[in-house]
Amino acid sequence: MIDITGWAPEPDETTETIAAGPAAALAGVLDVEPAGEELPPLWQWLHFLERPAQRELGADGHPRDGRFLPPLPERRRMFAGGRFRCGEPLRIGDTVTRRAELASTAVKSGRSGELLFVTVRHTFLRDGTVLAVEEQDLVYRSGDAAPPPAEATLDAPVVDAPWTLPVTADPVLLFRFSALTYNAHRIHYDEAYATRVEGHAGLVVHGPLLAILCMELPRRAGVRVRELSFRASRPVHAGRPFVVAGSPGGTLSVEAPGGVTAMTAAFAP
Repeated sequence: MIDITGWAPEPDETTETIAAGPAAALAGVLDVEPAGEELPPLWQWLHFLERPAQRELGADGHPRDGRFLPPLPERRRMFAGGRFRCGEPLRIGDTVTRRAELASTAVKSGRSGELLFVTVRHTFLRDGTVLAVEEQDLVYRSGDAAPPPAEATLDAPVVDAPWTLPVTADPVLLFRFSALTYNAHRIHYDEAYATRVEGHAGLVVHGPLLAILCMELPRRAGVRVRELSFRASRPVHAGRPFVVAGSPGGTLSVEAPGGVTAMTAAFAP
């Protein structure tokens, strides 16, 4: 039974000058031109990174301990979704403070047992003025992984939508994104670990990468996004073709093989 009685981490603040290099690097990973002086929504994930020492990592490559990591035995972590509201974009050269705080926790029952939902809120400030607010939803569970899911087909999904972006994420793409976000979680690069220990059908495409790809559709159409939300429901695996789809009306999704919708998202200009 999940019990986090007494776990109440204090807020934390980190200040960083937004450098141009990470955004230019992500543009290369996405095969697009650099975004310019304004960071597109969610590209703040390239900044304010934690860089733990090697000795501080667990067997899964993820930090064993952290301010907003719940005290669960044999903890397994999943990216579930989030929300982002932007009053003014972060810009290259800005000195920005990110205030992080625990927003909420909830224990729910899932197919594999009890799950702990943790929401962490990030508030971005420049000279004391709020630029943007982000909430990340993370799911944790304890114990052994569930058996790997059966994948019915590897055929690329057929999607009829005004905006589409077909993608097949190979291990090189996952490695480069992991490097950009300083993410050492082994499900993204160690296939034996991902399948035999975590119970996945292959290397896992990062949830944040899927969310960024969703936001590429309005960005490439010239639509400035002020608010967005996204929810991950199924993992996407390397080597399986998927399609990011959406419309100017504000709906977005990641469509995976076998008729699976792996992520849904919504945005407002």
